[in-house]
Amino acid sequence: MAIGKTIHTWFDGHWQEGNTPVMGAADHGTWQGTLVFDGARAFEGVMPDLDLHCARIVRSARAMGMDPVMQGPEIAALIAEGVQRFAPGAALYLRPMMWSTEASPALIDAEPGSTRMAICIEDLPLPDFAGLSLTVSPFRRPRQDTALTEAKAACLYPNNARIVRDARARGFHNALSLDLDGHVAETASTNVFMVRDGVVLTPVPNGTFLAGITRARVIGLLRDAGLVVEETSLTVGDFHAAEEIFLTGNASKVMPVTRFEDRDLPIGPVARKARALYWDFAHSSRIAAE
Repeated sequence: MAIGKTIHTWFDGHWQEGNTPVMGAADHGTWQGTLVFDGARAFEGVMPDLDLHCARIVRSARAMGMDPVMQGPEIAALIAEGVQRFAPGAALYLRPMMWSTEASPALIDAEPGSTRMAICIEDLPLPDFAGLSLTVSPFRRPRQDTALTEAKAACLYPNNARIVRDARARGFHNALSLDLDGHVAETASTNVFMVRDGVVLTPVPNGTFLAGITRARVIGLLRDAGLVVEETSLTVGDFHAAEEIFLTGNASKVMPVTRFEDRDLPIGPVARKARALYWDFAHSSRIAAE
């Protein structure tokens, strides 16, 4: 599936134009799901935290039992090269991925040295800073003892897909998902924050969700700006009492929630500040896309 109209793919040592086929029918990653990926962004001439995203795919590959094809700095350099194939300042989704081609003698786990890699860069505009609607999903997030949650692995995303599919069927953009103990984890596709009595609260990482790179960046920026940010266990009831709710993720960076279940919410000052701080950081970072 292509998400953009213009695509450039690095595979087999060179860049190719278009949605390049990269996996074989008999590849272990095809039929056993051993594919990991990461997503970064280029926009307005910058690529914030590209180094952290490239380091994370290496960790994800190792968590899945694969030997990474290359290390983070090499991946980042290739991505920077690929971005030059697009118009200056283009809004792009940067997706390196690795998968296994061969199985171990047991067939289920990967042969570590059989890893392949591709990088797919697609045009994807950043959405406007506009409100989203949020409900609560009936579907839960697995723990580390029930799934390989420490990796950004493609095999985890069908559960995310049914969360958002159910939310959209009920007239919402996305949904809070809970862990197996009933605490809020994240949405189907983003980390989540709320504000109450001037304090910014976000679910504490407990192994049931990917604590994102943009999430960590926003926490640091808000704290540096003097706000109190607490990582803690949160319930749906806490979100019903929230003065603001906003989301962070690679695709949209910082987005406000303007409806939670049947309650309208404002685009509050903390969400606006988080968005402004992130944009200032992105443009002051040294990772240029041009």
